[in-house]
Amino acid sequence: MLNIAAYRFVTIAEPSAVAARVRELCEAQALKGTVLVAPEGINIFLAGEPAGIHRFLQQLGEDERFAGMQVKFSDSETMPFRRLRVRLKREIITFRNQDVSPLAGRARTLAPSQLRDWLRRGHDDDGRELVLLDTRNRQEVAFGSFQDALTLPIDRFTELPEALEEHREQLRGKTVVSFCTGGIRCEKAALWMARAGYENVLQLDGGILGYFEQVGAEAYAGHCFVFDERVALNPQLQPLNR
Repeated sequence: MLNIAAYRFVTIAEPSAVAARVRELCEAQALKGTVLVAPEGINIFLAGEPAGIHRFLQQLGEDERFAGMQVKFSDSETMPFRRLRVRLKREIITFRNQDVSPLAGRARTLAPSQLRDWLRRGHDDDGRELVLLDTRNRQEVAFGSFQDALTLPIDRFTELPEALEEHREQLRGKTVVSFCTGGIRCEKAALWMARAGYENVLQLDGGILGYFEQVGAEAYAGHCFVFDERVALNPQLQPLNR
């Protein structure tokens, strides 16, 4: 099976029509997983035969709103999802902060290879100390994270602003790189932090999975939790239960 994770923040005026189209494309290729569609964009976790996955991406990309999406690929020996779910949501990742929208412009991004280089040096290009901020919940963090990352005792992404506030002074004058599984949460988190007055905040482009693809295991300890029956992936993008 070929597994994909992808998202895009883009204005969708007719979410129900997009959801119906996505369901049609998935069913035609016998794909399973979860797709969330909202006025702010689309969030995709799917698996299926490789030819079916690539056909789905090709057909979805015929809509210019979804053309050229960054997609993270991984393999599994069996189907990791039990069924197909295409759901309409208010947000493709629930944050409940209407002032934070990537539709108005993305937060600054940091490429995985650049993060690796900064971690090797111990500072960014301007000599500032680095802090890696894990924006995931405590269940996910338990499977693994970047070494010495700042983790928060949260169960939901909506709890991040309050939990992070007690670390404001600790972060002052440092470069903060937010990260998550695939990039979607750290993108919103970085935008919120910038609006809330935190300085020098970036997001890790592609999240942990993108880092695994491009860099591997360097500076990361453990596995990365994923939202399917594989449970977690190692830096070689192999499932925990393999």
